Amino acid sequence: MGVTRATETISPELHEYLVAHSAPVDDVLADLAAETERLFPERIGMQIGPEQGTFMTLLTRLAGARDAVEIGTFTGYSSICLARGLPSDGTLLACDISEEWTSVARRYWERAGVADKVTLKLAPALETLRMLPTERRFDMAFIDADKEGYVDYWDELVPRMRPNGVLLVDNTLSNGRVIDPTEISSPVEGIRDFNDRAVADERVELVVLPIGDGLTLARKKE
Repeated sequence: MGVTRATETISPELHEYLVAHSAPVDDVLADLAAETERLFPERIGMQIGPEQGTFMTLLTRLAGARDAVEIGTFTGYSSICLARGLPSDGTLLACDISEEWTSVARRYWERAGVADKVTLKLAPALETLRMLPTERRFDMAFIDADKEGYVDYWDELVPRMRPNGVLLVDNTLSNGRVIDPTEISSPVEGIRDFNDRAVADERVELVVLPIGDGLTLARKKE
């Protein structure tokens, strides 16, 4: 049996290099990242990195997505990246429960010129999803919220994805804690449950990528 080829662990120096050799982050996203760190220093880990944001914009464009949904908006970095990948008549349903965080997002949606594409729902995301019309279909979905809720979000979203629709799920490696048998915290257990659920789901095909804290990329089968 051959040795499995593994993705190289990204050192800080290599990460700096790959960011420097990717499409540059513009002033809007750079300012948003800086303000988020200033206002919510203890929460900065909730914001996606620049390389993930660029990847999400490119993927949204490549998928030809028009209608997208985001579970967990925080201060708006990922929603800007998604919205920028949508056409001028595209829509993004952003779900969050914090007025404080999303008040920052609203300002930056305006500055980024994507506010007309975004509809914000301030309510538990599971309630928002369950209240959607059964015929509502999305081309792109991004889950980045409470880890204990990932399985429920997945189960509501997969039936609402169009064939070939793309689902992105963040933090699915939990900084490697998913393989630590001594780690029994509820967020990590939630991610383990989700990973097991997703890989066994015959409605999709997927891969877990070592981007950020682990990014699951799935395609809804036709």
